[in-house]
Amino acid sequence: MTNRTLEILLGIRNFYMNDCLFCKIIAGQIPNYTVYQDDHVLAFLDIHPCAKGHTVIVPKKHFADLQQMDSRSWSECAISIHKVIQKIQAVLKPDGMNIGMNDRPVAGQAVPHVHWHIIPRWSGDGGGSMHSIVRSKNVGEVKELAQLFVV
Repeated sequence: MTNRTLEILLGIRNFYMNDCLFCKIIAGQIPNYTVYQDDHVLAFLDIHPCAKGHTVIVPKKHFADLQQMDSRSWSECAISIHKVIQKIQAVLKPDGMNIGMNDRPVAGQAVPHVHWHIIPRWSGDGGGSMHSIVRSKNVGEVKELAQLFVV
């Protein structure tokens, strides 16, 4: 990779980071309702909640999607996510939670910064499981698909 190519790539990365909604929230340029914060993540209430206490967790380092995220950052976020879950449970006492993410636009990722959603759930709230998100008709045979992953 040439110096010029690296310069262009870093410029593109910085443009997206400077224009990133979540980076602006992390930097304090946009206010939020913080639920939890540590050295690695900021967790705040979603301004368009699906349920009471719907929380968004973002790494403080900018990653547009999971493919950009390194293993160490993923591990640090996982520990922090667990702490957020414990805090939501202690404060709101939901009957359960959906914990998930949308990775890349086709999956519904609206903000190009890795983030997780914690959606507290209560009995009878009318919500569904992760299996209710998509029901593709062309899923193939599981046994045949499994062979693609054999190493």
